[in-house]
Amino acid sequence: MTHELHGITRGARPTVPATPPITPSPFTMRFSSTRRGARLARRMAEHVLDAWGVPYDSEPHDALTLVVAELCANAVRHGRVQGRDFELRLTTDRGPRTVRVEVTDTVGERVPILRRPAAEGDGPAESGRGLLLVAGLADDWGWHPRVDGPGKTVWAQYTLRTRGVPGSGGPGSHGAGATTPEPRDAAVTGVAPSADGRHTPG
Repeated sequence: MTHELHGITRGARPTVPATPPITPSPFTMRFSSTRRGARLARRMAEHVLDAWGVPYDSEPHDALTLVVAELCANAVRHGRVQGRDFELRLTTDRGPRTVRVEVTDTVGERVPILRRPAAEGDGPAESGRGLLLVAGLADDWGWHPRVDGPGKTVWAQYTLRTRGVPGSGGPGSHGAGATTPEPRDAAVTGVAPSADGRHTPG
């Protein structure tokens, strides 16, 4: 026999409502348009990813860190204006755990064009091995004009697929027993941004 006391049934476990997963707050920071600024941006990204549950030395962490490094290097190399910084923004969702990297500079004349190899005299375009690496590592990438001033934002998205990463759709233990991610599209040549900034085969 059970006894009720103030609306609580003795002998029965209270029901605890499920807590939805928390989406980490976006990370946004500006850095000087120098090599030192690009290195600092990479280090900050490494720390943020680990805090989000993408641990150091895991394949997704290494891949995302390389994407950040290449986009920041391009911002310094091709988007530098004296006295103006570039901005790094990292966001993630709570569903399939897609991490989005955005790097904004203040030069709008040089737009990302993927070529292999980068040829001299191609005009004011960002090209070369850096973007090839980004295209090979990320699930998708593109660019769009900066909305709050002159310049552009180059972005890349990476969906976590490794079971060793907590919250990526499988059992995880910070890299222990991690499996190999699904293969991504190989880097392609002759890719140029379309009108909406998404890359399209040329």
